[in-house]
This record gives sequence, C-alpha cells and structure tokens, in this order.
Amino acid sequence: MSVSPMASTSQVSAYDAVSVLMLRKTLDQQQALAAQMIASLPKPSTLPDQTLTLGRSVDTYA
Repeated sequence: MSVSPMASTSQVSAYDAVSVLMLRKTLDQQQALAAQMIASLPKPSTLPDQTLTLGRSVDTYA
C-alpha cells in the first residue's frame, strides 16, 4: 500500500500564514466599515426638560 504525501509541512505553514493574513485584513476592513456606519448615525436628540413638561396635563380618559 503506497501513501503519497499530501503536502509538506512548509506548504501547510505557508498556507496558514496566508490564511491568517487574509483573516486579519478582512477583520480590519469590517472594523473600518463598522466605524463608518456608527459615525454616520444621527446624533440623538436631547430630551425636553422634565420640569417644563411634567404636570401640565391630566389624562382623564379611563
């Protein structure tokens, strides 16, 4: 029974290094896109002063 070698260890480690590099590059791109999306969100509006709005009306509907 003959078993042919599938890949040498140097090829495997080179493929691993390339895979890690591509993963890192992809994650950096996703981080940049997420930062852009967060920066593009509108700023939340300020809430009105509660001392001016509380107690002005009475809800009589029951």
